[in-house]
Amino acid sequence: MLIVVSYDIPNDKRRGKVLKALKSYGEWMQYSVFECNLTKEQYLKLRNRLDKIINYQEDSIRFYTLCDDCKEKIDRIGGTQPRDESVFII
Repeated sequence: MLIVVSYDIPNDKRRGKVLKALKSYGEWMQYSVFECNLTKEQYLKLRNRLDKIINYQEDSIRFYTLCDDCKEKIDRIGGTQPRDESVFII
């Protein structure tokens, strides 16, 4: 499933830890936005990992799950094109 993760973490140290965790699960699209193609198990592991990092009083992380139809409707302007993960070169 495709999950878009956005975050607002004012503390530099915690933000760095969140960034590192998200880099291991998805592709960094913009400053505080990641796109992650995850299984349900990977999603739960990511949430658990992030849950241990954040401060509930100061930080915010949002997860948006996109259905297959919604993924086809993603539109963009500018930036580099995301790689097509369905193409494999051997």
